[in-house]
Amino acid sequence: MRSLIFIVCIYSLLCRNNGFAQNSIPAEEFSFMFYNVENFFDCENDSLTSDDEFTPEGDRRWSQARLHSKAERLAKVILAAGKWNPPVFVGLCEIENIAVLELLTKIAPLNKYHYKIVQKDSPDERGIDVALIYRAELFRPFSYEAIPVTDPKDKSFKTRDILRVSGVLNGCDTLHLFVNHWPSRYGGIMETMKYRQLAAESLKRSIEATKAEFSDAKIVCMGDFNDTPKDESMSLILNAKESDDAETDDELVNLSAGWLSAPVQTIKSQYTWDVFDQWVVSDDFLTTGRCFRFLKAEVFDAGFLLEPDTKFGGVKPKRTYVGFKYQEGFSDHLPVILRVELLNY
Repeated sequence: MRSLIFIVCIYSLLCRNNGFAQNSIPAEEFSFMFYNVENFFDCENDSLTSDDEFTPEGDRRWSQARLHSKAERLAKVILAAGKWNPPVFVGLCEIENIAVLELLTKIAPLNKYHYKIVQKDSPDERGIDVALIYRAELFRPFSYEAIPVTDPKDKSFKTRDILRVSGVLNGCDTLHLFVNHWPSRYGGIMETMKYRQLAAESLKRSIEATKAEFSDAKIVCMGDFNDTPKDESMSLILNAKESDDAETDDELVNLSAGWLSAPVQTIKSQYTWDVFDQWVVSDDFLTTGRCFRFLKAEVFDAGFLLEPDTKFGGVKPKRTYVGFKYQEGFSDHLPVILRVELLNY
């Protein structure tokens, strides 16, 4: 009898120590992803946008074969970034329309995961948009909106909308996702700074409205912000902190701030790497609940996404084109990932 009691006690201790005690479910790692896929255009000429170079007759000789190759390569990146458990959702920017997203999600073996699409055409002059694809068995949207970024002093100003998607993660917790692609620095950093600040103000207003509607809102902002975590648009206007202050509630935290000291960041210009692609979350997102536990944020810098930088040294992202020379690469940006554990999967 004593032997039996001893065995039962040992078994109970082992179960508890390994997380398999009664009423406990083992966690499994999943990921969220954002990727600026750089010029993911179809081959059709849209008379309403400046997409002429990405047509068979255009300067880049963009063809159906090249389009399909690009889709296959992007699908490879998504699969690899998720460690062959593809991300729950992927925020994307520099996509032309829903047609290229439908092509991407039908590429084998990514098609096994039945990604659904949220996308809305925006007023960008080149016709590029932001979008979200998601695994419907793990994330169920219940609302979305396109948030315009406008300049009250210049009615001719056009840029990408910010996409908000609110949905339920794995049947137990609500996430509010904001997919961003802020105005570029083309034309000069200082000359274009005000446009990114306008985008920051638009995002901030929408976040505040979301918080007013949903208490303890779990907010996830992802995107190519074309600014770094230290620039005014991110650090002052959006007010995203570099780390979570345990003594302060209702903060936004920039999970990408630490990447500024990394040897490989998210985009490279000549000698210099920068962190333009970022994750900004509410502090409530970082609080472990019954649904998920945040693990880490990281740049996905797999070797196949990089190539030697023979001109400026080190490595650089392997792009689809170098100038107008086609080289079957991926993008000028590296993807960024959030790793989480789903506690009720």
